[in-house]
Amino acid sequence: MADTAGMTASTDPGVLHTTAGDLPVEEVELAIGGRTWTIRHTGAVIDRDQELAFLRGEAATKRPYGIVLWPAAIALAHEVASRALAGARILELGAGTGLPGIVASASGARVVQTDRQKLALHVCKQNAERNGATTIDHRLADWTAWEDTERYDLILGSDILYAAPLHASLRHIFETNLAAGGTVLLADPFRETSMELLEAMEVGGWRVALDKWTIGVTPPPRPVGVFALTRR
Repeated sequence: MADTAGMTASTDPGVLHTTAGDLPVEEVELAIGGRTWTIRHTGAVIDRDQELAFLRGEAATKRPYGIVLWPAAIALAHEVASRALAGARILELGAGTGLPGIVASASGARVVQTDRQKLALHVCKQNAERNGATTIDHRLADWTAWEDTERYDLILGSDILYAAPLHASLRHIFETNLAAGGTVLLADPFRETSMELLEAMEVGGWRVALDKWTIGVTPPPRPVGVFALTRR
């Protein structure tokens, strides 16, 4: 188990101009893997009450889902930083603000970051540039109309298992795009729906290992599981 809390706010860098209006953008600095990373986002969701309010779509918390800095992304970035990834081929699903893939790129990996939202990819690219990540390819992609046939040593996902109707599509990607001997690395705050998929995959012949991280700068901290899935 590892505890993490190195997260500080810095000067507001401005706004995002979208068809839905202007969105205030915040900047956060995170200490991960012996380095400080600067991430632009539309508001960090740290505690469970904030998260539930956001997912319910309450007016005061309305921000584009894909460019919120979620606790699972922070936990996954720490996990990625702990691994030797030089030369690895990595796919990140639902990349959002891009933090885990950016950390992987800085470790010498070749990364493909995907998201179905153009705005999320825009922010993802900005964050890659701000952190000097030069080995990342950004692609628009829809899990339900997946066309990528490449094989990857590592597939990453931060809080992507929340919707049961998408589970079949995600399993197809895991089974199609994971290279022999590779790992699917998924960070999740122990959502019930997510646990159902992980249990089904274990029954279906996958090994599932767990590292538990604690994310948060104010109490109560958020427990996040990072699940490593490998084929038996």
